[in-house]
Amino acid sequence: MDYLKALYIDPGTGGMLFTILFGLFGVLVFAFKTLIMKVKFHASGNKGELINEQKLPIVIYAESKRYWNVFEPLLDEFEKRKQKITYLTASEDDPVFNKKYQYITGEYLGEGNKVFTRLNLLNASLVVSTTPSLDVFQWKRSKNTDYYIYISHNPNDMTMYRMFALDHYDAVILSGEYQADQIRQLEDLRNYEHRPLEICGIPFMDEMRKRLEIAGKPAEHEKTVLLAPTWGESGLLTRYGEKFIDSLISTGYKIIVRPHPQSFTTEKDMMDRLMSKYKENPKFSWNRDNDNFEVLRQSDILISDFSGVIFDYALIFDKPILYTDAKIDLAPYDAYWLDETPWTLKILPELGFRIGDDNIGNIKEIIDNCIDDPSLAAGRDKARAETWAYIGEGTKRSVDFIMDRYNEVASKQNTKTVKAEDTSKRSRKKLSVSVKG
Repeated sequence: MDYLKALYIDPGTGGMLFTILFGLFGVLVFAFKTLIMKVKFHASGNKGELINEQKLPIVIYAESKRYWNVFEPLLDEFEKRKQKITYLTASEDDPVFNKKYQYITGEYLGEGNKVFTRLNLLNASLVVSTTPSLDVFQWKRSKNTDYYIYISHNPNDMTMYRMFALDHYDAVILSGEYQADQIRQLEDLRNYEHRPLEICGIPFMDEMRKRLEIAGKPAEHEKTVLLAPTWGESGLLTRYGEKFIDSLISTGYKIIVRPHPQSFTTEKDMMDRLMSKYKENPKFSWNRDNDNFEVLRQSDILISDFSGVIFDYALIFDKPILYTDAKIDLAPYDAYWLDETPWTLKILPELGFRIGDDNIGNIKEIIDNCIDDPSLAAGRDKARAETWAYIGEGTKRSVDFIMDRYNEVASKQNTKTVKAEDTSKRSRKKLSVSVKG
């Protein structure tokens, strides 16, 4: 029986081995496809022509359906322009599959390593994504993809990602001038050539602003507080947890807690504990809607840390916020390279009031004062001017920029193909003369 014990694999290790084997299988499948493609290249004698024949023109990659609000305005505009787009998503229930597009093709990538296997072997002219850390972690630049564009899903600092997050993108679409200044500083510090940086505004915020104009103000309701923190060890729930929620409940106001979606994965034990302890009732609820429009519209004040939802709330809905002192260790982030406080942290005091261990006990009074303080409107105007350029024009400007880059790439590809064809013809002609001789 000892040999049976020696062969035993615990479930955790077995699951990990299965994941590795499954990933290797995916790699082998795509490697085999690549091999077949190479054989075709040699058989055709015209490699450049076959590369162009196989290439997808423009690809958009969404790592989750929660970024649908970022991409839907762009896809709608591409559809109007009759531009073919391949939309690759890591969510099987992504909203793209419910849209009746004619020129947009949605494709589910699968889970885990299958996603990166597909992306790392992608054959495309141009890729647009809101996912940082290209060519830093699992997602690598494909040698058969010519150009990568990053578009932000938040109107805050581009330096508050993990180090080198945007370094391997060929171009970046931004919402404000200060973001361009940050990227230029990083490029100079790292001795990089300057890349195209296009300030286009924020398409998804433009769309949400239109929705708000149509929906109007919510009906009369009891005072409602929305708690919407980010995830991670600097996040509000991680730092304060039950202490903060208990303080909010003690106000007697209606409380809605909307954790970051990543918390349910990365901080599952904490979320299970909190959701088990705090059951839903008429005065307290958890919100996990994919679309946050209604919960933002129905609440009177937002409490967060440094989550990007702060800017949706303050700039679109024009409402005050409370924020916690995040005490972020900038060492892992690009912001660490710059000798300045990140814009996100500098602007917070102009959008609302700070809350922490020293004043949580007075949270009801702080909420009331913040809601009634007229001076915060000026801070919201300032932030809006600095981080939300070209209000109402974001979609058109972003798609124009993407199409300009695509046309440049396609033009270069056509030039290379013509040269490859000429070289191939000359080679065949020489071979023919040699044979005849």
